[in-house]
Amino acid sequence: VQLQASGGGLVQAGGSLTLSCAASGRTFSNYIMGWFRQAPGKEREFVASISWSGSKIYSSDSVKGRFTISRDNAKNTVYLQMNSLKADDTAVYYCAVRQGYYSESSSVAEFGSWGQGTQVTVSS
Repeated sequence: VQLQASGGGLVQAGGSLTLSCAASGRTFSNYIMGWFRQAPGKEREFVASISWSGSKIYSSDSVKGRFTISRDNAKNTVYLQMNSLKADDTAVYYCAVRQGYYSESSSVAEFGSWGQGTQVTVSS
């Protein structure tokens, strides 16, 4: 599966952005989808994941209550709605896929088919 993330940009602290990740090549609904981010000089970190049907969601503590992951299997797209953005949210955001049964795993190593990433910059 090929992934294309988009929707990043420059936003002021407290603002909102919605990221999209379009998938192609394989049956999108078969995959668990995840969002990750990587800030300069830091390791890639888990943000949120969503099950095949969208009924199960898991988010990192750092974004819980501010970010919402969702998916539209008819459009082969997963979204990340980001509200109340902070300067610490500045990073390149990536989407990725995982196969198998859904679990609340934040392991980067369990995900693959990484898209090219989209830059999110939050000014304070």
